Amino acid sequence: MIVENEHWGNIPLLHVYKEMDKDEQIPIVIFLHGFTSAKEHNLHYAYQLAEKGMRVLLPDAHLHGERDESLDEVQLSLRFWETILTTIEEVNVLHKELTHRHLIGKDTKIGLAGTSMGGIETLGCLNVYPWIDSAAVMMGSPSYVYLAEAQMAQFEAGGFKLPITDIERKQMLETLSNFDITLNPEALNGRPVFFWHGIQDNTVPYEPTFSFFNEMKNMYIQDPERFQFMTDKKAGHAVSRKGMLTATNFIAHYLSL
Repeated sequence: MIVENEHWGNIPLLHVYKEMDKDEQIPIVIFLHGFTSAKEHNLHYAYQLAEKGMRVLLPDAHLHGERDESLDEVQLSLRFWETILTTIEEVNVLHKELTHRHLIGKDTKIGLAGTSMGGIETLGCLNVYPWIDSAAVMMGSPSYVYLAEAQMAQFEAGGFKLPITDIERKQMLETLSNFDITLNPEALNGRPVFFWHGIQDNTVPYEPTFSFFNEMKNMYIQDPERFQFMTDKKAGHAVSRKGMLTATNFIAHYLSL
């Protein structure tokens, strides 16, 4: 197993693959980490995927990992959506770079996966990038507008005055609506998607994601195995080993077909 610390443009990332696959056009997974986390914290996912014949890219998100700007958690929270929108843009940069490096052929499949903030980003990417072949979403939320409104309400309920005007708030929600897959569910287009979520999650609520899954599963009635939701009744905001193994098996299976 090879783990290389590289920079693709201005994006620091870990590039994980089996040595014999270094220059091969094998299936690819871009794996996105969570809020306040960093690329190296998801190496266990990369190991499982690379063992199954995948090439894995683990980028550091804007303001995270090697791109840290010494912000405290409140400052980072206020730039949460900036980070998410930057990542969505950079996923396309990585796709173009994979093509430039001749690691994508006409039949190469590409998957996207992530935990928490990375799961939220994955769902936004599914809404705008038809080239994604499969996805795994751990503790993610599909409704950008609902989540942003809930976050702002939580800040304000705690007595914190948000440093934005009403016009800026409206503009932000309009921008986020462009990536909100609940407003454009046809974007799923039958692609295989796996969800994992703990019912006790107090960070990214379980119910909105599970409701989205239930509303969308009729789109997969011909092949329900392609659209799965794994619920952990005891888990909070941390993916179980069983969840991690099921997610990596799912995405590797569909990228290998």
